[in-house]
Amino acid sequence: MHSDPIADMLTRIRNGCTVYKEYVDVPASKFKEKLARVLEAEGYVKSVERLDGEDGFPVLRIGLKYGPRREQVIKYVQRVSRPGRRAYVSHLNLPRVHRGLGIAVVSTSRGLMVDREARRLGVGGEVVCEIW
Repeated sequence: MHSDPIADMLTRIRNGCTVYKEYVDVPASKFKEKLARVLEAEGYVKSVERLDGEDGFPVLRIGLKYGPRREQVIKYVQRVSRPGRRAYVSHLNLPRVHRGLGIAVVSTSRGLMVDREARRLGVGGEVVCEIW
């Protein structure tokens, strides 16, 4: 059985938000840290820290964010490109998530970025996930 660590990270964030956790811990990797930093820069998560786990492996501690009356900031998170079905798009076909109110995270030749930045730079790539 193959696993998808990015889908696991997104599921942990989704589940943590559902039960109003303060933070979630995710096994660390460079890609997951870059993805979490993009989410932090876009205002979907409060903080991202890289810590040493109890078993000696690094862990990302992702602080979850809520509104003033405990409304969830992340209402929808979906993995788009999966190991079994990769989703590559040109800059002309980049998705507009929730009519521009959400973001699509795109892995491009210039690094990980949101769809509007990739559209502005004229680069396409692999659509990692959609969030709103």
